[in-house]
Amino acid sequence: MRLLVTGADGFVGRHLIRRLAGAGHHLVAACRPGRRAVDWGGTDVTVMPLELTDDTSVRAVVESGPDAVVHLAAVASNREAAADPGHAWTVNAAGTARLADALSRRRQDGRGDARLLLVSSGEVYGPGLSVPRRESDPIAPATPYAASKAGAELAGLEVWRRTGLPVVIARPFTHTGPGQETRFVLPAFVERLREARATGARTVKSGNLDPVRDLLDVRDVVEAYLLLLRSGEPGEVYNVARGEGSSVRDLFTGLARLMEVTAEAEVEASLARASDLPHLVGDSTKLRRATGWAPSRSLEQTLRGLVDAEAH
Repeated sequence: MRLLVTGADGFVGRHLIRRLAGAGHHLVAACRPGRRAVDWGGTDVTVMPLELTDDTSVRAVVESGPDAVVHLAAVASNREAAADPGHAWTVNAAGTARLADALSRRRQDGRGDARLLLVSSGEVYGPGLSVPRRESDPIAPATPYAASKAGAELAGLEVWRRTGLPVVIARPFTHTGPGQETRFVLPAFVERLREARATGARTVKSGNLDPVRDLLDVRDVVEAYLLLLRSGEPGEVYNVARGEGSSVRDLFTGLARLMEVTAEAEVEASLARASDLPHLVGDSTKLRRATGWAPSRSLEQTLRGLVDAEAH
């Protein structure tokens, strides 16, 4: 299979490419121009530049002739999207529309029938009751990031309805693992706890500690994507989630215990976000039934993997 991964130089993209190493696929890694070189773990990868705001760039990567596309490229953090909501929409929603349309035109010309796995976010559900979210629940995005991801979903599904392009949508909930940047909360905790251990500090600065999140290991998320490429039904949406919630406070406590650091979390006003959803947990029954997927790493193993990776 010729597999195109957009955003291949990002956190999840790097794990996906490495997972596919040695599987016999021809891999095309579409990356932002000017980004730092990526160690693909010895994998033979064709690297192409991709700028989702540029029609010519999008068409060029589509002309690589993929059999399937995993679309990860995006403005990927709430903080970045909130700083420039218009840019987040241009990249996440309009960029997805460009990609899906380019793939559909190739299909209509009889030059391919690529399957598109569009990676969205569980955050599109927005605020709601403290119960696991199902795909049948209404979406009510409450941040620029989540809204732009909902726009990406609409763009992909519109192309599926209009042209028949096989589009499958994944809605991953919170995930972490080796290589995630410290602008995300759990790697930031690990970095601050390490500093506290070195300096003897009694407290570690934190944002909101009460929100409840459904946490997965990135490697389990990658497995779900590969299964959806094979077995996901076009036009359908699938939650990728553990189905269990933990407060940010409990996650901090778990990391501190694993790192043997006695410092406590202290809320810093500059790090707290009024837009944080109080409870975001997903029901992945639909995914499990369609693909047989289940997370292979416990919450404890996920946190341990993050701590061990950051220790090197």
